[in-house]
Amino acid sequence: MFKKLFGGKSITEALGGAKIKESLTRTRNSFFGQINTLFGGETIQPDLWDDLEALLIQADVGVDTTTELVEKVKDRVQLEGITRPAQAQAILQQEMQKLLEGFAPSAVEEYRILTVILIVGVNGSGKTTTIAKLAKLYQQQGKKVVIAAADTFRAAAIDQLKVWGERIDCPVVAGQPDSDPGAVVYDALKSSFARKANILIIDTAGRLHTKYNLMKELEKLHSIASKQVHAAPHETLLVLDGTTGQNAISQAKSFKESVQITGVILTKLDGTSKGGAVFAIGKELGVPVRFIGTGEGVDDLTLFDPPTFVSGLFAV
Repeated sequence: MFKKLFGGKSITEALGGAKIKESLTRTRNSFFGQINTLFGGETIQPDLWDDLEALLIQADVGVDTTTELVEKVKDRVQLEGITRPAQAQAILQQEMQKLLEGFAPSAVEEYRILTVILIVGVNGSGKTTTIAKLAKLYQQQGKKVVIAAADTFRAAAIDQLKVWGERIDCPVVAGQPDSDPGAVVYDALKSSFARKANILIIDTAGRLHTKYNLMKELEKLHSIASKQVHAAPHETLLVLDGTTGQNAISQAKSFKESVQITGVILTKLDGTSKGGAVFAIGKELGVPVRFIGTGEGVDDLTLFDPPTFVSGLFAV
């Protein structure tokens, strides 16, 4: 019944699309609003392409990604004999969507006894809050979720996760501050099996003194997880602060040198006018965006959907 009401989409998908559009308000009203204006004339002007390139770069799409995108649009406009700006804009949106097609969200594989998700990211990126949002999102899908507070280097992170766990009625397995993160993960795995949980989400240290320490710590957690669950962790998701734009990309590259990232969760998208950074993530990192944060509430996390994202950038 609900699928019929929402045009073939579930309630979660339908509401998620509305949240994505709303979260892009600042980006849409700034740089992409100006792009809309560029394509508002009767004919394609020679300086349109330079202006488009400048606006995309200002929106943090990235120089390389912007250059590739604009060249593809220009080539198609010439090849297809396009003369009207509105038609050229439609091609731009099509090419943007193609860039994001590899960003499809991962699905929890039903045949697994337990899916293990490792969350990484620097302190201040919204990592701890995002874990609670992700847990809630899976709970809404009928999944049993357990959270492991394995960032034992920050007592505040442990306390924060415990508070979130109480709010969303999700068990949190934690140790004492400065205790062994590996022991927390081991206990969380055992707890997940005992509770017959579907998903275990593991918080990790936001910052260790060196990349070597970070790599060794995460290798240890990988080893512990894989001994208990086949091929675990099944996802390693990097949380990035969307308000930092291209700085987030640099941060991600640094993390990727130490961690085998399978996807990105982009937070605080509603608080930035530079949502174009999403396009640079796949191009420069070679990993997809899995989820995006659309607000501060615990329900403000949604699966990333390329068509919805692109249409949200240009919606009026």
